[in-house]
Amino acid sequence: MDLPPFASFPPPGLRKDILPEEWESYLGSWILLAHKINLLSPELLGQRILKDASLVEFIVSYVIQNAAQSPLSFPLNSSNSQNLRKECFLMIHRLLSELRPVPPRLLEWSFLADLCIVYSKSASLKALLQSIWIREDLDTKLQKSKISLIQTLDGCGKNQTPANLEDVLLRTVAFLKSSFHYGQLLMLGSDFIDAISSAFEKVSVPLQKKLIAITYLCLSSLMELSYPKLSLLLDHLYSLDSTTHGQFLCSNLCSTTPFLRKMRNGISGPEAIRAETLVARLGHFEKDRSASGKSKKAMLRKKNKGKMKDDDDEHGHEAADGIHLHRLSLVTQIQDLFPDLGSAFVVRLLDHYGDDIEQTTAHLLDDSLPAHLKALDRAEEIKAQPALQDTSEIAAKLSPRYPSVLPSRRNVYDGDDFDRLAISPSQIHRGPKNLNRTADTMLQDRSEAPNKAAILSALAAFDSDDDERDDTYDVEDVGGTIDKALPSSEDVDADFRDNDEQALFSAYKASPELFERNANTRRGKSRTNLKNETGMTDEAIEGWAIMIERDPRRLRRLEAKYSTFNGGQPELARTSYQVSPAGSGIEDSDGGEGRNDPRENNRGGVQGRGRRGRRGNTAADPTDERSARAARQENASKGWRANHNRRNQRARKMARGGFAG
Repeated sequence: MDLPPFASFPPPGLRKDILPEEWESYLGSWILLAHKINLLSPELLGQRILKDASLVEFIVSYVIQNAAQSPLSFPLNSSNSQNLRKECFLMIHRLLSELRPVPPRLLEWSFLADLCIVYSKSASLKALLQSIWIREDLDTKLQKSKISLIQTLDGCGKNQTPANLEDVLLRTVAFLKSSFHYGQLLMLGSDFIDAISSAFEKVSVPLQKKLIAITYLCLSSLMELSYPKLSLLLDHLYSLDSTTHGQFLCSNLCSTTPFLRKMRNGISGPEAIRAETLVARLGHFEKDRSASGKSKKAMLRKKNKGKMKDDDDEHGHEAADGIHLHRLSLVTQIQDLFPDLGSAFVVRLLDHYGDDIEQTTAHLLDDSLPAHLKALDRAEEIKAQPALQDTSEIAAKLSPRYPSVLPSRRNVYDGDDFDRLAISPSQIHRGPKNLNRTADTMLQDRSEAPNKAAILSALAAFDSDDDERDDTYDVEDVGGTIDKALPSSEDVDADFRDNDEQALFSAYKASPELFERNANTRRGKSRTNLKNETGMTDEAIEGWAIMIERDPRRLRRLEAKYSTFNGGQPELARTSYQVSPAGSGIEDSDGGEGRNDPRENNRGGVQGRGRRGRRGNTAADPTDERSARAARQENASKGWRANHNRRNQRARKMARGGFAG
């Protein structure tokens, strides 16, 4: 028996004209027909799809109309509606997992995004999307939708926003929450993240929060344990931090979402060190959540202006008895990201997580709410309360619940007599205590002067020539035994540097042209040996020589440091004048035999006026005959030379002149 075709799910404009009884009968027919379809084998199901396209049209229309969130004339949460919802998901699951090939309409971006909105809490949908992603090559098929999304973001201006932007962002958020593969697809390349950062400052605050949610989900998808792409994640974050628009987006992302905490806990392996550096750089964006972006506060509409306080605790917690006004901003911040949540449900979440927006948002995005919160009605709203007549109650609700973050001022005088007001008034004075006391009276008052005998005894015991022993490295002061047997790494490095510097200085003193900056010198054997000895490059060797030439003081220090003179003088060289061999005409100062000169005893001889005679060396070997003779002549002349000779000559001059002075 052939099954009848499906009728498409009607839009809201047509549904409002249908009577409730007729609508329930339509739902029953769809449920019965869907149940029959689900009982078919995969072969028969494939044949049904080939012969009748009404099944695919019904599924597409059902998902689109349920994801539209339009006001309906009657709710879709009746028992028949819930049964049809289950049967439709079973048909979708079979069509996507069992058919080969899958109908193209079911792989379009709009259908998959609406499907994620309708079945946003279904874990089976997430597993289904993960199983068909690679098999159906959705990266290629959804590439056009990515380009369209980027173009929509690029069309945002300061005074204009695309009409379908909000709807596109809602679908994108739902798709990202159900499939991390879609987030990794959007993160391929930098076009999408650049489009978000450029459009972020141009859109309104509610749209900014949706962009933050998209950015958080996209970047978190790169940290998925099954398919991590940590290198791509870090590249995107470095790119955002390098631009002004990106830094503004990063500041809002880090202050309103638990992204940095997720990075610290979710990245390991080779990329962990790089991630720690990046988290430290982005840490200054992380600020107090209570001071994060302020959203527009929604005002609760009042149905009446009764003067009586409603004591009916309909919801069983504070939300029904009156919500704290400071909490309204927290509720609206969460509702901007999740518009499908009711205010009462959000208040219950805040009660459970201690008014922590970051933790509440993280659990909503990760779908990790506790079981008792999942069982609540997500669309529950807060009942509007009548106006309060007592002004004290209004003032109590206006004051914030959070404790003051201002620090209390304290100092070293806290708790003293003045602080405890226990001081006697007689001990308090203004200005100087003794007005008659002057500098002269203070100097004349010897009652507080030090003892003169003590000063003299201290000076007598002090020895100015006795240097104080340096006890810096005593065992008692260091706190342990100092082992000097092995040199430290710093000493070893210093030895290496000294050896290199000594080799360079020795080569510089021996051959300065070895440090010239030309190709021939660099290819020379001497330069090669110097490089092998020091382990330095040509540029480093030539740079060392340039610094030595520009710094004479450094050159002098090196000469003093590496001088070969050790203070000893094993041989005493001759210092007296020695004549050269006969006929050479060269003076020899190193000693040797003087030539026989007939003028030796003339004016230039021993008795010559200029004392330039050629005599033996008095400091030479005493066994030498010439040296002994020179010594005797030198000692013999000391009696009438010097002062004695000058005195006698003065007497002669005075006698010739005939007068003294």
